[in-house]
Amino acid sequence: MFSPNVNHIVEHPAAGYRKIFETVEELNEPLPTEVTGVLPSWLSGSLLRMGPGLFEVGAEPFHHLFDGQALIHKFDLREGHVTYHRRYIRSDAYVRAMAEKRVVITEFGTAAYPDPCKNIFSRFFTYFQGIEVTDNCLVNIYPIGEDFYAVTETNFITKVDPDSLETLKKVDLCDYLSVNGVTAHPHTDADGSVYNIGNCFGKNMSLAYNIIKIPPPQKDGSDPLKRSEVVVQLPSSERFKPSYVHSFGMTENHFVFVEQPVKINLLKFLSSWSLRGTNYMDCFESNEYIGTWFHVATRDPAAYLSSHKFRTSAFNVFHHINAYEDQGFIVVDLCTWKGSDFVYNYLYLANMRAEWDKVKESAMRAPQPEVRRYVLPLDIYRVGKNLVSLSYTTATAVLRSDGTVWLEPEVLFSGPRQAFEFPQINYSRCSGKNYRYVYGLGLNHFIPDRIVKLNVRTKDTRLWQEEDSYPSEPLFIPTPEAIDEDDGVLLSIVVKPGAERPSFLLVLDARQMTELARASVNTIIPVTLHGTVGKRAIS
Repeated sequence: MFSPNVNHIVEHPAAGYRKIFETVEELNEPLPTEVTGVLPSWLSGSLLRMGPGLFEVGAEPFHHLFDGQALIHKFDLREGHVTYHRRYIRSDAYVRAMAEKRVVITEFGTAAYPDPCKNIFSRFFTYFQGIEVTDNCLVNIYPIGEDFYAVTETNFITKVDPDSLETLKKVDLCDYLSVNGVTAHPHTDADGSVYNIGNCFGKNMSLAYNIIKIPPPQKDGSDPLKRSEVVVQLPSSERFKPSYVHSFGMTENHFVFVEQPVKINLLKFLSSWSLRGTNYMDCFESNEYIGTWFHVATRDPAAYLSSHKFRTSAFNVFHHINAYEDQGFIVVDLCTWKGSDFVYNYLYLANMRAEWDKVKESAMRAPQPEVRRYVLPLDIYRVGKNLVSLSYTTATAVLRSDGTVWLEPEVLFSGPRQAFEFPQINYSRCSGKNYRYVYGLGLNHFIPDRIVKLNVRTKDTRLWQEEDSYPSEPLFIPTPEAIDEDDGVLLSIVVKPGAERPSFLLVLDARQMTELARASVNTIIPVTLHGTVGKRAIS
């Protein structure tokens, strides 16, 4: 179904969305699908996706959307035929949970407790030993060199076989880099170099943020991770309270980091976690009054622009859409949520599985989502004057007497409790460059029920939506030798609980947002977060 009206609100009284938050079993072998429509002849390879698949262990439930154990999914497309496969990542968190029939390692919103069968002295010492950092890599999967890694936001990543979906090796990034963890949203240069950001200890034991670089595949076949390096370090506005970081921006010549008012209280993390059952969510706090800071660093040579102090009002940000340079300005497009209230507070599974009226009631208390454009002037010269001279935006930047530049955004999209999230662009062509189109997952009171195309220049929208269907992040694949930016297809996994075949891979024409084909499979697929294409995605 195609509709041009993105603000149309769809009701979900049957609560079929609950199915995407239920445990499923892995598959011993790929399942065939039923293909309807016409798959593009050039589309061949695999779609890889990560997400939670196990939502309880024995009698112990996981509480948060980001707690379920990592399940890797693959749709394989070959000569017009499509198969579906999935397997659990054999992380330490998963293997030990399966062995002990309980939550063994603390996850994002679920605390692990000592084995009740152990004596009191063993339990006492377990508390004082502190908590193990989870290696539950459920958020994303991406290539490093010739290999693929499932990732979360800690220092652990997991090497997987993209063909068999077998777990190959657990990797600790601390063995190679000075970071406490990195985001699940790196940037990749044309040469295959991978850039990412994570917090670290900087000068005088204060917190900072390191932007890292993993080089492209090595001619000698060696592991690129062994040649990883810190490119540049950015300061934290608070010594012991780094901001939560989920993604960052990268242009042709600059890095852009948005330091939001959602903070990790490091002292609380180190003290209370060691003494009682505390999870990651317990260590976050928000501060409306410090607002949001934009940090900029140059790429070559790499240097932090300490004289450029960009500030604006408080908002949450998880996903950068794109950033690019134009006429002495850096344009930064973001999926934001107004205020400092942490959006993840509303993603507990009890909220996501509630009756529709309760889902809406909870979402009404949450921050309002908006797609925003901020413009950062590189030339800062006059107090009290709007420094932005780009003709196509209403975003402003005003230098204040204290040396900070106050930013006000242009709103590119806003609908009441209708979020545009999980953004995707024509990355190979437009990353770090001026662009026109972004595709996203439409969240209706946090429930994913549409795929949206947004023209960031005209603010026009198009969408795909089908009754009682719940899509995932749309991944853009360009047509070979395409001329236009939106010449390609979108791939999304859609769950339709009431259908005979309740899940399907949807292939959309990215220009018109019309369906080209779907490959339906006779199994429920739980919610997926992010993904990529395999080595042979396009023939």
